Amino acid sequence: MHIEVSWLLFIATSLVIIITPGQDMVLVMSRSIAQGASAGVATAAGVSVGLIGHTLLATLGLGAILLASEWLFTALKLVGAAYLIYIGISLLRTKDTALLVEASSTRSRSRLFWDGALSNVSNPKVAVFYFAFLPQFVTPGATQPTLAVFVLGLTFAALTFLVKGPVGYGAGMLSGWLRERPGVLKWVYRSSGAVLVGLGIKLAFERKP
Repeated sequence: MHIEVSWLLFIATSLVIIITPGQDMVLVMSRSIAQGASAGVATAAGVSVGLIGHTLLATLGLGAILLASEWLFTALKLVGAAYLIYIGISLLRTKDTALLVEASSTRSRSRLFWDGALSNVSNPKVAVFYFAFLPQFVTPGATQPTLAVFVLGLTFAALTFLVKGPVGYGAGMLSGWLRERPGVLKWVYRSSGAVLVGLGIKLAFERKP
């Protein structure tokens, strides 16, 4: 079945967006450094699954509802902001004596997976972004535009994992080196926590487009 989309432009634009640092990238790297390469990959997989959820929302047109409904946008925004701030504060409050313990496997891979998925799917900006971004790459006059948007969303989710998965794995490979240097590890925890809290606050005050 032929999907009428501008593939080269879509993939190039998507990769630029995906590699731009944001809350998902910070979350993947912090989990990977804390618990190793597989933890980062699991979190990256969760983020990508969250994007599949946004793909379904965009395909069903719920992105338009988020644009039109002030209370729904606000509610989802606050949930996502609170979750980011919670994760950030947890990192900021990590005690020096607990750094080595925190760096070991304290969360199951399934929990890390769902952490990544929830962090992504509870961000209304992603839903609005998907709704506004994906249709731009559907060929004008396409016979099946809804299917094209769905396929583009799935492709973006797959590209996200192909980028963030290796990033998580690479950061995890450094976890052993970092555990031998608690001062550096402490800085990584504090800076990651501060960034996540900042992103959460920014999201909380984000206005509906």
